[in-house]
Amino acid sequence: MKVVSSANLKTRLKEKLVSTYPEVSFYFYKNIDEGLTELLDADVLITYGEDLTDEIIKKVNSLKWIMVISAGLDMMPFQAIKEKGILVTNARGIHKIPMAEYTIGMMLQVARQTKQLIQNEQDHTWDRRIPMMELNQKVLGILGTGSIGAEIAKYAQVFNMRTIGFNRSGKEVDGFNEIVTIDNLEKLIKESDFIVSVLPSTSMTNGLLNKKLFDLMEDVIFINIGRGKNVVEKDLISALNQGKVTHAVLDVFVEEPLPKSHPFWDMENVTVTPHLSGISSQYQPRALEIFEENLKLFLKGEKNYLNKIDFDRGY
Repeated sequence: MKVVSSANLKTRLKEKLVSTYPEVSFYFYKNIDEGLTELLDADVLITYGEDLTDEIIKKVNSLKWIMVISAGLDMMPFQAIKEKGILVTNARGIHKIPMAEYTIGMMLQVARQTKQLIQNEQDHTWDRRIPMMELNQKVLGILGTGSIGAEIAKYAQVFNMRTIGFNRSGKEVDGFNEIVTIDNLEKLIKESDFIVSVLPSTSMTNGLLNKKLFDLMEDVIFINIGRGKNVVEKDLISALNQGKVTHAVLDVFVEEPLPKSHPFWDMENVTVTPHLSGISSQYQPRALEIFEENLKLFLKGEKNYLNKIDFDRGY
């Protein structure tokens, strides 16, 4: 069996795969262009999911499984993959720890005015009048109750926060005091002191956070670590200017890298980070743990794969 990786894996991880699965022929590359020739007759592809095109999928002859070692699937040519009947799995769940830590860290930074304190330190300014906030007993609304949202909720409850989650089914999830659906999403929006979006990019979620919802907010701290397309940016800017959103922490954007001329850069009540909330030194090892579990099933001809992607839902 032939496995091609275009994910630029770390050397020690490549060596582990080769030694653990001697019956598998591995071909490792830094990108898809380098490995295209070998991919044409490969059985399996390991990828970050951003390098595949319709043209590449149409050219492959033997590909049966694509392992995407990230959770995001926005760039995947799903229609072409579906037509060829290729299995797709991803690394859903590996981001939950770093993204939950990022979220709690940013909530604390805003609540405890870290940006202002750093500026005051640089200016040699001693000012004890800066207003401080506690997370204790605040309400955290989390848009998306998958592994990342649930991990954030679990961490938040350590700080004695009340957690409200939003999902499509209304199914209860550990770590949440309450779950709402699209029918009563306004309840979450109105009651929350902090709102965190971890939503994927789908036809239902794109543009979901727009003027209608921002107008319902009052003194909300908004954090987006899901997808930039979920937010209508001009509506968020308006909400920030009106004080409906008092601070926004944004790690994802409609256009990335965020253009230097974008208003977000210069707004005092916005914190911009370059899409790194899920980055961790444990990223590739955790992703390959999922790959190895599925590889064992694949070699045995079994079908109950971890994180199998539903093409119709897009995740």
